[in-house]
Amino acid sequence: MKVSKLTLSFIFGLLFAGLASTSFAQSSEYKLDGKTFGMPEAEVFTEDYDGPPVVGEYVTMLPNLAPLDYEGNKHHEVRIDIMVQEIEVAEGVRYNAWTFGGTVPGPVLHVREGDRITFTMKNRSDEEVTITEPSKGGAPFMQQVAANNISKNKAAVMPMPHSMDFHAGTVAKDDKWRTIAPGQTVKFDFIANYPGSYIYHCGTPSVLMHTAMGQHGVVVVSPKDGYPTDDEVAKEYVVVQSEYYLEKGPGELYQYDFDAAANRNPSHVVFNGHQTVMHDNPLTANEGERIRIHFSNNGPSGTSSFHVIGGIFDRVWKEGHPFNEMRGMQTVLVGSSGSATLDMIVPEEGKYILIDHEFVDAEKGATGTLKAGPRKK
Repeated sequence: MKVSKLTLSFIFGLLFAGLASTSFAQSSEYKLDGKTFGMPEAEVFTEDYDGPPVVGEYVTMLPNLAPLDYEGNKHHEVRIDIMVQEIEVAEGVRYNAWTFGGTVPGPVLHVREGDRITFTMKNRSDEEVTITEPSKGGAPFMQQVAANNISKNKAAVMPMPHSMDFHAGTVAKDDKWRTIAPGQTVKFDFIANYPGSYIYHCGTPSVLMHTAMGQHGVVVVSPKDGYPTDDEVAKEYVVVQSEYYLEKGPGELYQYDFDAAANRNPSHVVFNGHQTVMHDNPLTANEGERIRIHFSNNGPSGTSSFHVIGGIFDRVWKEGHPFNEMRGMQTVLVGSSGSATLDMIVPEEGKYILIDHEFVDAEKGATGTLKAGPRKK
């Protein structure tokens, strides 16, 4: 009997979920070098929850970044559920994406170094979840998606085990990043101990497939003492580069191409999930303004040589850490799962093209536009 690769992925996921159900010793919270470790054991349970799939005050849709309007540290209650959505990634190219929160990439979470996050995630891949209608009690992300349905989402169903791996978290992965079956919920705490921009992604085998199918996003952890140019920044954005490995399916939809993914031959390389979204909805600024871009290369496998045609990055913080500062960079090399926080002074009114200077990727879609207006007097 022939077994499809998709079926094998489901079986391995279930086995992984079974292994992840093991009990763990209770940790005791402690501090070391000003950082907090030793989080309580994760909880896995079932619930009847059918509310907004994304909840949290500081959770937004790309390229938006919620301003941190509080002093010191905060305890965040965040929910990002898993669901399947039929989405568009380029004109005429649609597929059933595995998502966090309903979009590819998933929502952006903004916190401050030292904040505590209590995270809840239900695996709703076995139910149809609509994200394009206004909802009460949801994150700003929900209102932003309803107002700008970039990927032309349609709810879909494809039951599959999944998990969450926050690179911003410093925890035992076999506890917090447990695989959960459809209908299950996982809940755990982590502390944002280190500043920077961090990918999150599904950690269930095949991780390559789960990430390429759409399960990735970004957490921006602002430094507790800020960056030295914070008072000069006029606009702040988040840009994510990622790859799709898609081939035409037997019907109208595209499907995951196992061989292309194994051979690092993406069908599309894009900014913020769609081949034209950052041209259709360009970033905006004005001549003479300092803008900041939190750039993350979510891969899953390629590198990025991020460049803005017509601009030079005045300040660059690799991985977004304020100690990792460089100046006057034309191009920033970012490996898969890496990031950089980039300041640029907009020199003149006009259009600037964001691009992966590895041109094979640019020709597959890794481009965008920054539209600059006249200088404000």
